Amino acid sequence: MRSVAVVVQPGFAPFEFGLACEAFGLDRSDDGIPNFDFRIVAPDPGVVPSNIGFSINVEHGLEAAAGVDILVLAPIPRSQWEAVDERVIEVVRAAHAHGSWLLSVCSGSFVIAASGVLDGKRATTHWRYADTMARMYPEIEVDPDVLYVQSGNIITSAGTAAGLDACLHLLRQELGSELANRIARRMVVAPQRDGGQAQFIASPIPIDTSLSLAPVTEWMLQNLDAELSVDRLAARAHMSPRTFARRFKADLGATPAAWLARQRLLHAQRLLEETDLGLDRIAAECGFGSAAVLRQNFARTMGLTPTAYRARFSCSEERAVSPEAVPA
Repeated sequence: MRSVAVVVQPGFAPFEFGLACEAFGLDRSDDGIPNFDFRIVAPDPGVVPSNIGFSINVEHGLEAAAGVDILVLAPIPRSQWEAVDERVIEVVRAAHAHGSWLLSVCSGSFVIAASGVLDGKRATTHWRYADTMARMYPEIEVDPDVLYVQSGNIITSAGTAAGLDACLHLLRQELGSELANRIARRMVVAPQRDGGQAQFIASPIPIDTSLSLAPVTEWMLQNLDAELSVDRLAARAHMSPRTFARRFKADLGATPAAWLARQRLLHAQRLLEETDLGLDRIAAECGFGSAAVLRQNFARTMGLTPTAYRARFSCSEERAVSPEAVPA
């Protein structure tokens, strides 16, 4: 993965557009992170107005997006949903046929949907627009309750910050957990929010801080190798199992089982990258029980085996890139 193009159109949303620039456009070679050949393109190069009263000057036309590894679709205004620019649709189709990643932020999903490449697949967008997207494109399974969805090489994300989660998800797959975490640290954001997390959480800040689940989640992270049933966790939180499960979902946007499974997988990624431990040992330390269960969960979520992941992302290999070796 070396080249990234972001498509902007009149009425684009600056914050969501900026997320893609932040994720893929900055020089982080001093952190051992390879630079991307990053370009911003528009159907009509020149001055492109945003939706809040200022414009940017785009030098490149859509031809500069040909053959890129990642094509990012910035949000478009509602007035363009029914008539997406045919030139952009053709670029999306060409990128998909080429095998490129397609990534949309918020209403950028309407552009990908208009191209037809999402037909028969699952996708998401901002929860306010999900019903509209489902009506306009009944062939697409629109999920309004998640941060982002990956369907093959297509990633669609919800509004605003969920786009950054989607970018980090893609970077984690292409660069590995360690480098993705370095990028997140530079951004001063959480390194990973699971795509299945709810778009909005009922109680992001507990009214009574004494009821915070933080001590329980911290203990869970320190004991991933243990049997962590809801009953056991509820007892530690001094709640009934039903109350604990309800509070956990409300506060963290995921069930205890889903949240725990994600943390175990992230820990397995770190161990595969940073250690030479065997799969049985890693499975035991992460709470998967056996190497077979680890392989099953890893392959289902990551799309490759633990062994293949280690071969690709092991920190024991010379993966760090010196500033001199990084192309402009």
